[in-house]
Amino acid sequence: MAARTPDLHLYTTQTPNGIKISITLEELGLPYKVTKIDIAKNTQKEPWFLEINPNGRIPALTDTFSDGKTIRLFESGSIQQYLVDQYDTEHKISYPRGTREFYEMNNWLFFLNSGLGPMQGQSNHFSRYAPEHIEYGINRYKNETRRLYGVLNKHLESSTSGYLVGDKCTIADIAHWGWVTAAFWAGVDIDEFPALKAWDDRMLARPGVEKGRHVPDPHRMKELQKDPDAIKRNAEESKKWIQESMKQDAKK
Repeated sequence: MAARTPDLHLYTTQTPNGIKISITLEELGLPYKVTKIDIAKNTQKEPWFLEINPNGRIPALTDTFSDGKTIRLFESGSIQQYLVDQYDTEHKISYPRGTREFYEMNNWLFFLNSGLGPMQGQSNHFSRYAPEHIEYGINRYKNETRRLYGVLNKHLESSTSGYLVGDKCTIADIAHWGWVTAAFWAGVDIDEFPALKAWDDRMLARPGVEKGRHVPDPHRMKELQKDPDAIKRNAEESKKWIQESMKQDAKK
């Protein structure tokens, strides 16, 4: 497939799922516009945004498709697959369809999108945002997150490249990074997983990751991890709008 001229507009905020897409775009060297979505003010639930993503979540992406019409994309894994299908003609961060590595890459992409991301997200919620301390919920999701980290660590121990699939960084690695680098927020100590910790450092050293992680705001997880008081303040601030958003969703 010949490369098309991109007309990409990213709607995002500073979250693990949001920076998946900005990092993917930076790794591919693609030009794109950015609109910051203020999820604390429920901007993602406004009618104009729901026209792009009916589910009212970030990230979302628009582009001019090959038929000349706008295509609206949502769900981070779907957006990543679109970007490499349409624009990664040299397979910088993907593999050709039909190859063994292509299917292995998708294994890990779905592992993150259906497993690690949701489990770690629930661990975050019960540990940081729930209005009451529910020990069962905290333990259930933190332990499952740690188990999944163990799966990643064991796999990376046998990787000759240091990446999840084959001989290079792919969208599978990019999808995982924002979550893994925020492991502490879910109560998981990444130092328990040496191969995964080395992978985290390797990813952070990539120019595309370094640039993309700061979209649309500075990515402060590494600094936050070292400041217990800031962690507490950040969690309390987030808890307020998350609880309010849940109440509004329950009314619909």
